[in-house]
Amino acid sequence: MLQGKVALVTGASRGIGRACAVALAEWGAVVAVNYRQNEREALQTLSALQGDGHFLLQGDVADPEVCRNLVEQTVKQAGRLDILVNNAGIYEPLPFSEPEYMHWQHAWRRMFDVNFFSAVNLSYHAVRAMRREGSGKIIFIASRAGIRGEANHSHYAASKGAMVVLARSMAVELARENIQVYAIAPGWVATDMAAEPLKQRGESIVAQIPVGRVADPMDVAKAVRFLASPDADYLTGITLDVNGGSYIR
Repeated sequence: MLQGKVALVTGASRGIGRACAVALAEWGAVVAVNYRQNEREALQTLSALQGDGHFLLQGDVADPEVCRNLVEQTVKQAGRLDILVNNAGIYEPLPFSEPEYMHWQHAWRRMFDVNFFSAVNLSYHAVRAMRREGSGKIIFIASRAGIRGEANHSHYAASKGAMVVLARSMAVELARENIQVYAIAPGWVATDMAAEPLKQRGESIVAQIPVGRVADPMDVAKAVRFLASPDADYLTGITLDVNGGSYIR
């Protein structure tokens, strides 16, 4: 389904990003595996990919110049870019009772730099590469929190909600150029990022999920793979909920 396609997946050293890289490679894509600093885990992702031609790209996507370089290096090494998965992100608590205003400001800026502006900047450069090929797919890993909100994580929810609106806006603007844009909104997923809250209150979390379990990263990755495939070419601007029925709209 994805033979001959090239994908760039950010934050792919573990969790959802690793699963996306694995899923895309299973269907024949060549994958550029971005990671911020953990080369050992990134190499584990690389070794798990089927097929040949996959490669690592190190860089912190919070830096706009890194975003430019990631796209340029992908095109340089693989010859093209067909699929961008904006997955890199952070998840940190920040209640409105936070007493230190400067910390509050820094936390909001860092959250948006990593979760949202990285996706904006990567998409800007990816669109230019995709135009040369006459097609492309851009997929944002948003969150259920970006749709329904989340107490004590307002900056995280806002950054993910901004992704959803960005996907809709880009989809309308780029549809005539055969570039489709999507968001995916997972609920709880069994990743390192979610490990602590799942450990502390896993039973109460699962009790709110009708299917009776937390998502595996591959549940999200299979949705990404479907949207990246030709089967989803007539879909654009949508947000695909992957939450086990915990939030239906």
